[in-house]
Amino acid sequence: MPPQLGKPLVFLGLAIVLLGAFLWLGGGRLLGWFGHLPGDIRVERPGFRFYAPIVSMLLVSLLLSAVLWLWRRLGR
Repeated sequence: MPPQLGKPLVFLGLAIVLLGAFLWLGGGRLLGWFGHLPGDIRVERPGFRFYAPIVSMLLVSLLLSAVLWLWRRLGR
């Protein structure tokens, strides 16, 4: 593994740990709306459950795209 890959992996790991700690310590109450947006499909019947968080995943995609765009833009 190239040595220049180590630093981003450490930062990514720290970000995942911080996000996990946030959610574990009560972040679920702050993000309770996530997954229940208009456009998220939920079908519940006896013995069957289907869930497709379409709008929530579009929101995540837009956010990650914006963060990566900023990272590439400011990294030059």
